[in-house]
Parts: sequence; structure tokens; C-alpha cells
Amino acid sequence: MKLLDTNKKNNVLKSMIRILGENRSELLGANKEDLDLFKRDDQAMYDRLVIDEAKIDGMIASVQSVMEQEDPVGKVISDREVHDGLKVINKTAPFGTTMIIYESRPDVTIEAAVLAFKANNKILLKGGKEAKHSNAMLVDFWHRALTENGLDKDWIQLMNMSREETQEFLKNPTQPLDLIVPRGGERLINFVKEHAECAVLVSGRGNNFLFIDKHADWDKTKQVILNAKTHKISACNALDKILVHSEFPGYEAKLKELHSFLKENGVEVLTDQRTNKILPETDVVTDESVWYEEFLAMKCVIGTVDSVDEAMDKINKYSGGHSATIMSDDQQNAVQFMEQVDSAAVYQNASTRFTDGGSMGVGAELAISTDKLHHRGPLGLNELVTNKYYVYGDGHVRA
Repeated sequence: MKLLDTNKKNNVLKSMIRILGENRSELLGANKEDLDLFKRDDQAMYDRLVIDEAKIDGMIASVQSVMEQEDPVGKVISDREVHDGLKVINKTAPFGTTMIIYESRPDVTIEAAVLAFKANNKILLKGGKEAKHSNAMLVDFWHRALTENGLDKDWIQLMNMSREETQEFLKNPTQPLDLIVPRGGERLINFVKEHAECAVLVSGRGNNFLFIDKHADWDKTKQVILNAKTHKISACNALDKILVHSEFPGYEAKLKELHSFLKENGVEVLTDQRTNKILPETDVVTDESVWYEEFLAMKCVIGTVDSVDEAMDKINKYSGGHSATIMSDDQQNAVQFMEQVDSAAVYQNASTRFTDGGSMGVGAELAISTDKLHHRGPLGLNELVTNKYYVYGDGHVRA
């Protein structure tokens, strides 16, 4: 797709903002069709599927935010002269064609497309069948905005394919494909990694940990745990595992209090062998795979450790590399934890729920990457570009 000037791109986004605002009832009707067909056996997925007035306001705000951001394409990264006047300029450039494969969340159809388009990328949207009508309506809105501004609808495409057709497309794409972002659970991510022939940027797996150091403030700790665990269980930044320092003052009493506190707020508690001796009424974790699991449910595991080092080792072994928190007023322990824990986002005395483009000041996000190349954490507008070298000579030849 050719390079577009910033005004052209922003005019499309202005049209999209208006179209979203003027056609709310049309979108809500399409979403109702999806909700009526959905069997509510997966509450987390159902919650992600719902579109309401507030969700539409959020979509509009996302488009507005990206429209107001500086164009990420063509920025000079470096500019130098080498070899007797050979001029070498490195600039940001579009990826090309990006495909995002996602489940349930229709708002991704807005956020992914607005980011890709503003960064001058063509985007292929492969949503789940559970959001079929909602996604079709939103892409129709995008096509209206593109057409109003004299642009080809191919900039934003909805891919309606079965699992088998998707598998074949990943192996033998019928059009150039530069990057795939699977945004969802472990099964989806593994499916894409197994079959894709181009670069894959992994997003979506949480399994986030919180460590209660022996120097933690107890009241703050309980509130952070409550927010991280219960605020939105369907989010990849929700809390799943809690590790408690065995030397925390009043350790046994605090464990019992934490269990009661979580139970009162509807959270099922599992424990490791050691913690289970204090909380025998809980189910003990006997299968190691549970430590690797992202729950997406009102459930958590509480374990006991004897040091910051032990907590870090356990987190680095089992977590999804997404988010981890230390509750501690000891700065030395906090710094050690934050530097040594291998996660995209590390926190001191704060909820993991902040690992989000909007909350971190990035704005709309395509996904939250747990990979290390080419970016880690929220993928916003500035992360949807690659780079390109422009070399200017005057008959230069290399000796």
C-alpha cells in the first residue's frame, strides 16, 4: 500500500469517529445478534464480547487519541555521514501487512485497525466467530470512512475463515504477510506459532504474580490484590498467583485473613503444600501445570516463599512474562525484584491491571507483547513501524 500523508490518514479517522457516533444503534443491534447466539459457558469471553454505550465511547476515544498522535512514519532515527560524504539516514517505515487473530473482543477491530492504518500498514482482521456480526459491522464502518476519503477498502480487511482455512492461509498466504499478532489464550497462540510462516509477535498470555515481601504494608497489599484479581477477570493483566514471605509479620494470621478476604469477594483460593498447612480448608495444588496456568476466572493460588530470591525464581519459572508486582516498602528489595524478574512490566506497590496502553500513556494498543523482539509491553502507534535506511552518495564505491 502506498505511503499516505498524515492529513489523509487523519481525515479517515475523523470520518470514523463520526460514523461510530451516528450509527450506535446499528452496532448495538449487530452485537445483540452475537450475544443472543453465545452460550454463556465462558463468562470471561462473554464479558469481552459485550458492546454497550460506554464501550462505543471508548472506541471513539481510541480513534480520537490515535488521530491526535504524531505520525510514526518517516521519523529520523539517525543521520550521519560516513566514507567521505556518504550520507546515511535511518527512518521509521511501515511494517507492510499485519494480521491480527483475536477472540471475542470487538473493540480490537477498532484499536488494531486505527493503529495499523495510522502507521500506514494494511491490516487483516481475523476475529472469532462469536463476534461475527459485531466485527462485520465495525469493518463496514471502516470501509465507509475509507471510501469517503477516496481510499481503497483493502487497507482494512475482515477475514472470514474457518480454523482449517486459517491454518492453510498461515502456511500459504494468498497475499504478502509481514507480521502476525495472535491476541488471546494459549491455544490460539500455539496454533499461530505452529502454522505461521512469517514473523509472529506473541500477545495475550498473563499468569501474573504478586509477591508480598516481609516489608509490605498490609492494608495496601489487600487492596492491590483485590483490584488485580477481581477488577476484570477476563483481562490478561489480571492476577493469578500470590507469593507470601514466610517472615511477614503475623504470617499465619495474615494468611487466614487474606483467605477470608478473597473468599468474601468471591475468589476461590488454591494453595501450595506449605500454605495448605495454615489453610487446610483450601484445595492443594498437586499438579505443577497449575502454576503455569492463566485462570481468567475468580480463582488464585497462594504460595509461601522464604526470600525475595525464591519469589523471583518461582515467578521467572512459571509466569507468562507479562506482569509481576512486589508489595514492599524496602527499596532495595523492590529494586532487586524489578530488575531481576523477567516480565514485560514490573511493579512496586501497584496492581498489575495497569499493564495496558491507555493506563501506561501509550494510548490505543494493538496488543500487549510478551516477546522481546521487536518490542515488549503495550504495542501502541509508535511500535507498529520498522525502520529503513536511506543512503545518499555521489558515485561512491566501496574500496
